[in-house]
Amino acid sequence: MDVLLLSRIQFAFTIAFHYIYPPLSIGLSVILVALEAMFLATKNPVYQILSKFWTKIFALTFAIGVATGIVMEFEFGTNWAVYSKYVGDVFGSALAAEGIFAFFLESGFLAVLVFGWDKVSKEMHFFAALMVCLGAHFSAVWIVVANSWQQTPAGFHIVGEGMHARAEITDFWAMVFNPSSMDRLSHTLMGCWQAGAFFVLSVGAYYLLKNKHVQFAKISMKVGLALAVVASILQLVTGHQSAVGVSRNQPAKLAAFEGHYETGPAALHLFGWVDEQKENVRWGVGIPGLLSMLVHGNPSEPVTGLNEFEKRDRPPANFVFQTFHGMIAIGIGLILLSLTGLFFWRRGTLFSHRGILKIFVLSVLGPQIANQLGWFSAEVGRQPWVVYQLLRTSEGLTKSLVESQVWFSLILFSVIYVMLFILFLFLLDQNIKQGPAEEEQIEERHYA
Repeated sequence: MDVLLLSRIQFAFTIAFHYIYPPLSIGLSVILVALEAMFLATKNPVYQILSKFWTKIFALTFAIGVATGIVMEFEFGTNWAVYSKYVGDVFGSALAAEGIFAFFLESGFLAVLVFGWDKVSKEMHFFAALMVCLGAHFSAVWIVVANSWQQTPAGFHIVGEGMHARAEITDFWAMVFNPSSMDRLSHTLMGCWQAGAFFVLSVGAYYLLKNKHVQFAKISMKVGLALAVVASILQLVTGHQSAVGVSRNQPAKLAAFEGHYETGPAALHLFGWVDEQKENVRWGVGIPGLLSMLVHGNPSEPVTGLNEFEKRDRPPANFVFQTFHGMIAIGIGLILLSLTGLFFWRRGTLFSHRGILKIFVLSVLGPQIANQLGWFSAEVGRQPWVVYQLLRTSEGLTKSLVESQVWFSLILFSVIYVMLFILFLFLLDQNIKQGPAEEEQIEERHYA
């Protein structure tokens, strides 16, 4: 296994593991704002109890997310020195903005949120929850902006040549609002909201199945389901907008999404297997012209095929096809599940239907898997470019790197991350088993 592939695997592993936590944090922050707002509006102490419980979960997720994210900063320098030099000016501004406007805002007010229950007014505590939520979303903004610049570079020029070449910002706001950033941001945030919503639904359903903390669980599920319905439907809308943007800005990626080789009207496949040697989709079931209809509004409109690009400039079509369709399948499943939950809620049987509750317990995995598959589709679909049509992934690698160094660090990171994940699951399990510590102090009528 060569150094390039090992370095890509190492970075994919570290960022995929890290990406378990930020979506949860962002989604849970929305839940916290909703609970704090309801407490402020109704003065009902049950909402404060719910907020206290979910704040503990949020703080745990935030802490593990910070710990797992630090490693990537070092990998830029150790494994991807040429890339880091090339994009340093662009990424430096975006990541500095993320630190100043997002991380410090979120972490600063998180202290008030966690420790300020009896030390600040309820209005101030709500404000702290709002700032934590805003900081979490700002963090996503700047990270997605930086990543989207790699997909659709804008607002820059290249200075220097060869190994000394680097991108330098000429228009900061053109860099921020590059052609793909806003579509990708909205799509990413809806995935985060889904992660938080279905996590809350999973815990609430678990409590109901165990007949524990019943009233607490019912309210958690109501709040979680409301967010799940909104986020799941908006995810479909933002996903469509993002795909239309890909058709304009990265036609090779869109063609790989559907295993589309010959330029012409394109089908939308439900499933299949891309044979990259024969350049077709085997065992596929597709709807003729639907991809053309979705991206151009005309089923007869041609879609650029992979044969328009040299083989060295094509992404690995089958991998991208499978991850993209896996993401879509899970996304449709989450829409159906959230609407089914809404149907049972309206009928008054959601909290007693053990079948749907068991599905909701497992549903926590859906957004996580879909988010990972979406990231794989976006990043692998950009290959062989690390900065689209400007810098190849192979050119961004540290030239002095040797195979043994990458193997050692990959094994070391794997061991550390497994330990962190076990710690996270242990602490999460302890918090969930303990439940809302103050619930017994609240009379039943408070939960009505």
